[in-house]
Amino acid sequence: MAPTPSRLAWLDALRGPAALAVALHHSAWTFLPGVWAEVDRRIDVGTWGVFVFFLVSGYIIPASLERRGDLRAFWIGRAFRLLPLLGVALGLALLLAHGGAFALHPGLGLRPLPLVALGNVTMLQELLGVPAVINVMWTLSYEMAFYLLAVGLFTVRQAHRSAATAIALALLAVLLGFVMPGAVIGGRADLVAGLLGAAVVVVVVVSAWASGGTRKAAAVAGGVLGLALVILGSRIGAWQGLIILAMMFAGTAVYRAEQGTIRWRTAIAAVLTVLACGIFAKDDPGWAPAILSAAGFFAAAFVLRHRPFPRWLAHLGVISFSLYLLHPLLLRVSPNLPVFFLVLVSLGYLTHRLIEAPAQRLGRRLVRRAARRPAVAAAAQAPSHGPREA
Repeated sequence: MAPTPSRLAWLDALRGPAALAVALHHSAWTFLPGVWAEVDRRIDVGTWGVFVFFLVSGYIIPASLERRGDLRAFWIGRAFRLLPLLGVALGLALLLAHGGAFALHPGLGLRPLPLVALGNVTMLQELLGVPAVINVMWTLSYEMAFYLLAVGLFTVRQAHRSAATAIALALLAVLLGFVMPGAVIGGRADLVAGLLGAAVVVVVVVSAWASGGTRKAAAVAGGVLGLALVILGSRIGAWQGLIILAMMFAGTAVYRAEQGTIRWRTAIAAVLTVLACGIFAKDDPGWAPAILSAAGFFAAAFVLRHRPFPRWLAHLGVISFSLYLLHPLLLRVSPNLPVFFLVLVSLGYLTHRLIEAPAQRLGRRLVRRAARRPAVAAAAQAPSHGPREA
Protein backbone atom coordinates (compact mmCIF):
# COMPACT_ATOMS: atom_id res chain seq x y z
CA MET A 1 0.00 0.00 0.00
CA ALA A 2 1.47 3.37 -1.04
CA PRO A 3 1.60 6.29 1.37
CA THR A 4 -1.43 8.55 1.33
CA PRO A 5 -0.91 12.31 0.89
CA SER A 6 -1.72 12.99 4.57
CA ARG A 7 1.21 10.78 5.54
CA LEU A 8 3.72 12.64 3.34
CA ALA A 9 4.00 15.94 5.23
CA TRP A 10 7.35 14.82 6.62
CA LEU A 11 8.71 14.57 3.07
CA ASP A 12 7.76 18.19 2.39
CA ALA A 13 9.47 19.09 5.65
CA LEU A 14 12.64 17.57 4.14
CA ARG A 15 12.36 19.10 0.69
CA GLY A 16 12.18 22.72 1.85
CA PRO A 17 15.41 22.72 3.88
CA ALA A 18 17.13 20.72 1.15
CA ALA A 19 16.28 23.30 -1.52
CA LEU A 20 17.26 26.19 0.75
CA ALA A 21 20.54 24.46 1.59
CA VAL A 22 21.49 24.29 -2.09
CA ALA A 23 20.47 27.92 -2.55
CA LEU A 24 22.51 28.90 0.53
CA HIS A 25 25.54 27.03 -0.80
CA HIS A 26 25.55 28.94 -4.09
CA SER A 27 24.53 32.31 -2.71
CA ALA A 28 27.02 32.23 0.17
CA TRP A 29 29.85 31.60 -2.28
CA THR A 30 28.63 34.72 -4.06
CA PHE A 31 28.02 37.02 -1.07
CA LEU A 32 30.28 35.56 1.67
CA PRO A 33 33.08 33.68 -0.10
CA GLY A 34 35.61 33.90 2.73
CA VAL A 35 33.24 32.71 5.42
CA TRP A 36 31.75 30.02 3.22
CA ALA A 37 35.16 28.62 2.31
CA GLU A 38 35.64 27.74 5.98
CA VAL A 39 32.20 26.14 6.16
CA ASP A 40 32.72 24.19 2.94
CA ARG A 41 35.93 22.67 4.25
CA ARG A 42 33.92 20.98 6.97
CA ILE A 43 30.66 20.10 5.18
CA ASP A 44 29.44 20.59 1.63
CA VAL A 45 26.01 22.04 2.33
CA GLY A 46 24.97 21.82 -1.33
CA THR A 47 25.80 18.10 -1.44
CA TRP A 48 23.85 17.66 1.80
CA GLY A 49 20.80 19.24 0.18
CA VAL A 50 20.86 17.21 -3.02
CA PHE A 51 21.35 13.92 -1.16
CA VAL A 52 18.32 14.69 0.99
CA PHE A 53 16.43 15.16 -2.29
CA PHE A 54 17.77 11.86 -3.63
CA LEU A 55 16.62 9.97 -0.53
CA VAL A 56 13.18 11.57 -0.72
CA SER A 57 12.87 10.65 -4.41
CA GLY A 58 13.95 7.10 -3.68
CA TYR A 59 11.30 6.78 -1.01
CA ILE A 60 8.37 8.27 -2.90
CA ILE A 61 8.88 7.68 -6.64
CA PRO A 62 8.49 3.87 -6.65
CA ALA A 63 5.55 4.27 -4.24
CA SER A 64 3.93 6.66 -6.70
CA LEU A 65 4.55 4.28 -9.60
CA GLU A 66 3.10 1.32 -7.75
CA ARG A 67 0.09 3.28 -6.50
CA ARG A 68 -0.83 4.15 -10.07
CA GLY A 69 0.16 0.73 -11.40
CA ASP A 70 0.31 2.21 -14.88
CA LEU A 71 3.39 3.42 -16.79
CA ARG A 72 1.42 5.91 -18.85
CA ALA A 73 0.03 7.58 -15.75
CA PHE A 74 3.47 7.63 -14.17
CA TRP A 75 5.21 9.30 -17.13
CA ILE A 76 2.38 11.80 -17.63
CA GLY A 77 2.58 12.68 -13.94
CA ARG A 78 6.35 13.16 -14.08
CA ALA A 79 6.15 15.23 -17.26
CA PHE A 80 3.57 17.64 -15.87
CA ARG A 81 5.38 17.79 -12.53
CA LEU A 82 8.75 18.81 -13.97
CA LEU A 83 8.64 20.06 -17.54
CA PRO A 84 6.38 23.16 -17.31
CA LEU A 85 8.53 24.92 -14.73
CA LEU A 86 11.69 23.62 -16.37
CA GLY A 87 10.61 25.10 -19.69
CA VAL A 88 9.87 28.47 -18.12
CA ALA A 89 13.19 28.45 -16.24
CA LEU A 90 15.14 27.58 -19.39
CA GLY A 91 13.42 30.35 -21.32
CA LEU A 92 14.08 32.83 -18.54
CA ALA A 93 17.75 31.80 -18.34
CA LEU A 94 18.21 32.34 -22.07
CA LEU A 95 16.44 35.69 -21.87
CA LEU A 96 18.61 36.85 -18.97
CA ALA A 97 21.72 35.60 -20.74
CA HIS A 98 20.77 37.58 -23.84
CA GLY A 99 20.52 40.70 -21.67
CA GLY A 100 23.86 40.00 -19.97
CA ALA A 101 22.36 39.26 -16.54
CA PHE A 102 23.06 35.51 -16.51
CA ALA A 103 26.19 33.62 -17.56
CA LEU A 104 25.65 30.49 -19.64
CA HIS A 105 28.17 27.66 -19.73
CA PRO A 106 30.75 28.56 -22.41
CA GLY A 107 30.53 25.06 -23.88
CA LEU A 108 26.90 25.53 -24.91
CA GLY A 109 27.89 27.44 -28.01
CA LEU A 110 30.27 24.69 -29.11
CA ARG A 111 27.64 21.96 -29.37
CA PRO A 112 24.87 21.56 -31.96
CA LEU A 113 21.73 23.43 -30.92
CA PRO A 114 19.39 20.41 -31.41
CA LEU A 115 21.61 18.33 -29.11
CA VAL A 116 21.71 21.06 -26.47
CA ALA A 117 17.92 21.32 -26.62
CA LEU A 118 17.45 17.53 -26.50
CA GLY A 119 19.79 17.12 -23.55
CA ASN A 120 18.29 19.93 -21.47
CA VAL A 121 14.62 19.23 -22.21
CA THR A 122 14.99 15.51 -21.46
CA MET A 123 17.00 16.45 -18.34
CA LEU A 124 19.72 14.00 -19.43
CA GLN A 125 22.35 16.60 -20.33
CA GLU A 126 24.62 15.63 -17.42
CA LEU A 127 24.83 12.04 -18.70
CA LEU A 128 25.13 12.96 -22.38
CA GLY A 129 28.14 15.24 -21.99
CA VAL A 130 26.08 18.33 -22.83
CA PRO A 131 26.37 21.52 -20.75
CA ALA A 132 23.30 22.48 -18.74
CA VAL A 133 21.60 25.81 -19.34
CA ILE A 134 21.09 26.07 -15.54
CA ASN A 135 23.89 24.49 -13.54
CA VAL A 136 21.72 22.86 -10.85
CA MET A 137 19.97 20.76 -13.49
CA TRP A 138 22.67 18.11 -13.12
CA THR A 139 20.69 16.38 -10.36
CA LEU A 140 17.69 15.99 -12.66
CA SER A 141 19.74 13.72 -14.91
CA TYR A 142 20.17 11.23 -12.07
CA GLU A 143 16.51 11.54 -11.17
CA MET A 144 15.65 10.65 -14.76
CA ALA A 145 18.02 7.66 -14.74
CA PHE A 146 16.38 6.51 -11.50
CA TYR A 147 12.92 6.78 -13.07
CA LEU A 148 14.05 4.62 -15.99
CA LEU A 149 15.50 1.99 -13.66
CA ALA A 150 12.48 2.01 -11.36
CA VAL A 151 10.11 1.58 -14.32
CA GLY A 152 12.21 -1.25 -15.73
CA LEU A 153 12.24 -3.12 -12.41
CA PHE A 154 8.53 -2.53 -11.89
CA THR A 155 7.72 -3.92 -15.33
CA VAL A 156 9.60 -7.18 -14.76
CA ARG A 157 8.15 -7.46 -11.24
CA GLN A 158 11.48 -6.98 -9.48
CA ALA A 159 10.69 -3.66 -7.82
CA HIS A 160 10.65 -5.28 -4.39
CA ARG A 161 14.39 -5.97 -4.69
CA SER A 162 15.30 -2.37 -3.91
CA ALA A 163 17.65 -3.23 -1.03
CA ALA A 164 19.58 -5.71 -3.16
CA THR A 165 19.66 -3.17 -5.99
CA ALA A 166 21.05 -0.49 -3.69
CA ILE A 167 23.78 -2.81 -2.41
CA ALA A 168 24.69 -4.02 -5.90
CA LEU A 169 24.93 -0.46 -7.24
CA ALA A 170 27.06 0.64 -4.29
CA LEU A 171 29.51 -2.24 -4.73
CA LEU A 172 29.61 -1.68 -8.48
CA ALA A 173 30.32 1.99 -7.83
CA VAL A 174 33.47 1.15 -5.88
CA LEU A 175 34.63 -1.34 -8.50
CA LEU A 176 34.11 0.97 -11.45
CA GLY A 177 35.46 3.95 -9.53
CA PHE A 178 38.94 2.52 -9.84
CA VAL A 179 38.75 1.55 -13.53
CA MET A 180 36.50 4.35 -14.88
CA PRO A 181 37.37 7.60 -13.07
CA GLY A 182 35.83 9.76 -15.81
CA ALA A 183 33.01 9.80 -18.35
CA VAL A 184 33.26 7.70 -21.51
CA ILE A 185 30.43 9.61 -23.18
CA GLY A 186 31.45 13.23 -23.24
CA GLY A 187 33.54 15.81 -24.98
CA ARG A 188 32.34 16.22 -28.55
CA ALA A 189 30.63 12.85 -28.99
CA ASP A 190 27.65 14.59 -30.53
CA LEU A 191 26.29 11.70 -32.58
CA VAL A 192 26.48 9.19 -29.72
CA ALA A 193 24.90 11.64 -27.28
CA GLY A 194 22.12 12.47 -29.74
CA LEU A 195 21.33 8.82 -30.43
CA LEU A 196 21.25 7.94 -26.75
CA GLY A 197 19.04 10.91 -25.89
CA ALA A 198 16.64 10.05 -28.71
CA ALA A 199 16.60 6.41 -27.61
CA VAL A 200 15.48 7.43 -24.12
CA VAL A 201 12.65 9.51 -25.58
CA VAL A 202 11.56 6.55 -27.72
CA VAL A 203 11.54 4.02 -24.87
CA VAL A 204 9.62 6.39 -22.60
CA VAL A 205 6.97 7.04 -25.25
CA VAL A 206 6.67 3.37 -26.20
CA SER A 207 6.55 2.17 -22.59
CA ALA A 208 3.83 4.73 -21.89
CA TRP A 209 1.63 4.17 -24.94
CA ALA A 210 2.27 0.65 -26.19
CA SER A 211 0.94 -2.50 -24.56
CA GLY A 212 1.88 -6.09 -23.88
CA GLY A 213 5.34 -7.30 -24.81
CA THR A 214 6.25 -4.10 -26.62
CA ARG A 215 5.66 -2.02 -23.50
CA LYS A 216 7.66 -4.46 -21.38
CA ALA A 217 10.58 -4.51 -23.82
CA ALA A 218 10.66 -0.71 -23.96
CA ALA A 219 10.58 -0.39 -20.18
CA VAL A 220 13.41 -2.88 -19.77
CA ALA A 221 15.43 -1.14 -22.47
CA GLY A 222 14.86 2.14 -20.64
CA GLY A 223 16.22 0.67 -17.42
CA VAL A 224 19.31 -0.61 -19.21
CA LEU A 225 19.78 2.78 -20.87
CA GLY A 226 19.45 4.62 -17.56
CA LEU A 227 22.09 2.47 -15.90
CA ALA A 228 24.42 2.63 -18.91
CA LEU A 229 24.18 6.41 -19.07
CA VAL A 230 25.18 6.76 -15.42
CA ILE A 231 28.10 4.35 -15.82
CA LEU A 232 29.38 5.73 -19.12
CA GLY A 233 28.26 9.34 -19.11
CA SER A 234 28.38 10.61 -15.55
CA ARG A 235 30.46 13.80 -15.57
CA ILE A 236 31.34 13.25 -11.90
CA GLY A 237 32.51 9.69 -12.59
CA ALA A 238 30.94 6.26 -12.27
CA TRP A 239 31.66 6.02 -8.53
CA GLN A 240 29.76 9.14 -7.54
CA GLY A 241 27.08 8.60 -10.18
CA LEU A 242 26.28 5.06 -9.08
CA ILE A 243 26.34 6.05 -5.42
CA ILE A 244 23.63 8.59 -6.21
CA LEU A 245 21.49 5.85 -7.76
CA ALA A 246 22.28 3.54 -4.86
CA MET A 247 21.25 6.21 -2.36
CA MET A 248 17.89 6.58 -4.09
CA PHE A 249 17.30 2.84 -3.97
CA ALA A 250 18.31 2.92 -0.29
CA GLY A 251 15.47 5.39 0.20
CA THR A 252 13.19 2.91 -1.57
CA ALA A 253 14.39 0.16 0.77
CA VAL A 254 13.26 2.27 3.73
CA TYR A 255 9.82 2.54 2.13
CA ARG A 256 9.72 -1.25 1.58
CA ALA A 257 10.60 -1.89 5.22
CA GLU A 258 7.94 0.55 6.40
CA GLN A 259 5.35 -1.28 4.30
CA GLY A 260 6.51 -4.66 5.59
CA THR A 261 7.70 -5.90 2.19
CA ILE A 262 11.24 -6.45 3.46
CA ARG A 263 12.76 -6.73 6.93
CA TRP A 264 14.11 -3.65 8.63
CA ARG A 265 17.54 -5.22 9.03
CA THR A 266 17.68 -5.67 5.25
CA ALA A 267 16.84 -2.01 4.64
CA ILE A 268 19.35 -0.84 7.25
CA ALA A 269 22.03 -3.06 5.72
CA ALA A 270 21.35 -1.45 2.35
CA VAL A 271 21.61 2.08 3.74
CA LEU A 272 24.82 1.31 5.64
CA THR A 273 26.41 -0.36 2.61
CA VAL A 274 25.64 2.63 0.41
CA LEU A 275 27.07 5.03 2.97
CA ALA A 276 30.19 2.91 3.50
CA CYS A 277 30.83 2.75 -0.25
CA GLY A 278 29.90 6.38 -0.79
CA ILE A 279 31.98 8.26 1.76
CA PHE A 280 35.15 7.65 -0.26
CA ALA A 281 33.64 8.45 -3.65
CA LYS A 282 34.97 12.02 -3.69
CA ASP A 283 38.28 13.38 -2.45
CA ASP A 284 36.76 16.35 -0.66
CA PRO A 285 36.71 16.82 3.13
CA GLY A 286 33.16 18.18 2.98
CA TRP A 287 31.75 15.23 1.00
CA ALA A 288 31.52 12.45 3.61
CA PRO A 289 30.03 14.65 6.36
CA ALA A 290 27.45 15.85 3.82
CA ILE A 291 26.12 12.45 2.77
CA LEU A 292 26.27 11.03 6.31
CA SER A 293 24.36 13.98 7.76
CA ALA A 294 21.86 13.86 4.89
CA ALA A 295 21.10 10.24 5.76
CA GLY A 296 20.84 11.18 9.43
CA PHE A 297 18.47 14.05 8.68
CA PHE A 298 16.28 11.77 6.57
CA ALA A 299 16.29 9.13 9.33
CA ALA A 300 15.33 11.67 11.99
CA ALA A 301 12.44 12.98 9.92
CA PHE A 302 11.31 9.41 9.23
CA VAL A 303 11.26 8.59 12.95
CA LEU A 304 9.17 11.73 13.58
CA ARG A 305 6.94 11.24 10.50
CA HIS A 306 3.76 10.70 12.53
CA ARG A 307 4.19 13.95 14.42
CA PRO A 308 2.98 17.31 13.07
CA PHE A 309 5.53 19.51 11.32
CA PRO A 310 5.33 23.32 11.14
CA ARG A 311 3.03 24.35 8.29
CA TRP A 312 5.53 26.87 6.97
CA LEU A 313 8.08 24.06 6.62
CA ALA A 314 5.63 21.97 4.63
CA HIS A 315 4.84 24.98 2.43
CA LEU A 316 8.54 25.42 1.68
CA GLY A 317 8.61 21.77 0.64
CA VAL A 318 5.71 22.30 -1.74
CA ILE A 319 7.62 25.07 -3.55
CA SER A 320 11.01 23.37 -3.25
CA PHE A 321 11.36 22.64 -6.98
CA SER A 322 10.86 26.32 -7.76
CA LEU A 323 13.37 27.30 -5.07
CA TYR A 324 15.89 24.82 -6.41
CA LEU A 325 15.58 25.58 -10.10
CA LEU A 326 15.23 29.36 -9.98
CA HIS A 327 17.80 30.38 -7.39
CA PRO A 328 20.78 30.45 -9.82
CA LEU A 329 18.87 32.99 -11.95
CA LEU A 330 18.55 35.37 -9.00
CA LEU A 331 22.16 35.46 -7.90
CA ARG A 332 23.22 38.11 -10.39
CA VAL A 333 20.29 40.42 -9.66
CA SER A 334 20.12 40.29 -5.83
CA PRO A 335 22.16 42.91 -3.91
CA ASN A 336 22.70 40.88 -0.70
CA LEU A 337 21.95 37.58 1.00
CA PRO A 338 18.76 38.53 2.97
CA VAL A 339 17.18 40.13 -0.09
CA PHE A 340 18.15 37.11 -2.18
CA PHE A 341 16.21 34.68 0.06
CA LEU A 342 13.24 37.02 0.43
CA VAL A 343 12.93 37.36 -3.34
CA LEU A 344 13.57 33.65 -3.89
CA VAL A 345 10.82 32.45 -1.55
CA SER A 346 8.36 35.02 -2.95
CA LEU A 347 9.18 33.97 -6.51
CA GLY A 348 8.88 30.32 -5.53
CA TYR A 349 5.35 30.82 -4.22
CA LEU A 350 4.43 32.74 -7.36
CA THR A 351 5.79 30.20 -9.85
CA HIS A 352 4.29 27.30 -7.95
CA ARG A 353 0.87 28.91 -7.94
CA LEU A 354 0.94 30.09 -11.56
CA ILE A 355 2.92 27.30 -13.26
CA GLU A 356 3.51 24.17 -11.18
CA ALA A 357 0.10 23.73 -9.53
CA PRO A 358 -1.99 24.29 -12.71
CA ALA A 359 0.29 21.96 -14.68
CA GLN A 360 -0.02 19.25 -12.05
CA ARG A 361 -3.81 19.57 -12.05
CA LEU A 362 -3.82 19.26 -15.84
CA GLY A 363 -1.60 16.20 -15.61
CA ARG A 364 -3.98 14.56 -13.14
CA ARG A 365 -6.93 15.25 -15.44
CA LEU A 366 -5.10 13.69 -18.38
CA VAL A 367 -4.24 10.65 -16.28
CA ARG A 368 -7.89 10.20 -15.25
CA ARG A 369 -9.03 10.64 -18.85
CA ALA A 370 -6.49 8.09 -20.09
CA ALA A 371 -7.62 5.65 -17.39
CA ARG A 372 -11.27 6.00 -18.40
CA ARG A 373 -10.71 5.21 -22.08
CA PRO A 374 -9.95 1.48 -21.65
CA ALA A 375 -12.97 1.13 -19.34
CA VAL A 376 -15.23 2.86 -21.86
CA ALA A 377 -13.85 0.75 -24.70
CA ALA A 378 -14.36 -2.45 -22.71
CA ALA A 379 -17.93 -1.47 -21.88
CA ALA A 380 -18.65 -0.77 -25.54
CA GLN A 381 -17.31 -4.19 -26.57
CA ALA A 382 -19.19 -6.10 -23.84
CA PRO A 383 -22.18 -8.18 -24.99
CA SER A 384 -25.54 -6.56 -24.43
CA HIS A 385 -28.08 -8.26 -22.18
CA GLY A 386 -30.88 -5.89 -23.04
CA PRO A 387 -33.81 -6.38 -25.44
CA ARG A 388 -32.75 -7.63 -28.87
CA GLU A 389 -33.36 -5.31 -31.77
CA ALA A 390 -36.10 -6.29 -34.20
